[in-house]
Amino acid sequence: MQHAELIGQLAQNRDVFSALFTGVTAHQVSWKPAADKWSLLEVLCHLYDEEREDFRARLKHTLETPNEPLPKIDPQGWVKERGYASRDFGKTLYLFLHERDESVKWLKGLENPSWANAYQHPKFGPMSAEMFLANWLAHDYLHFRQITRLKYDYLRAHTTVRYDYAGDW
Repeated sequence: MQHAELIGQLAQNRDVFSALFTGVTAHQVSWKPAADKWSLLEVLCHLYDEEREDFRARLKHTLETPNEPLPKIDPQGWVKERGYASRDFGKTLYLFLHERDESVKWLKGLENPSWANAYQHPKFGPMSAEMFLANWLAHDYLHFRQITRLKYDYLRAHTTVRYDYAGDW
């Protein structure tokens, strides 16, 4: 895929996320299928932090200063450390969608970016700017699946009918 296509898909995914998170109840927002799984609210908080502190920040870093260490992140630790479960869902959705708009604006404003610039990770080897961009989009798709699964599991947990007619999950 061309870089413009990847960026265009990130822009379109903003609306997909908006649709996936619109119309959910307060109970559904905080519900978890198991204690060790994330709720919709925690997924949303993760997306918000990843938008700002992982993908956009690390891509920018790789384009501008690839020889410097990457900014540290702790997505798993942030869930408890940052109190994801107690955040306001509506406000967080607004903030995430705003950050996605800012990311797309920044990406579209790049002039002749060096997509081949790469940070040499001690464990993973070269991590290029292009790799960060493509993985940003892949991250969206992984979370579309996760959000859809949470909604499916919520439906199954809160109704008593069979779901074999709908098809295999």
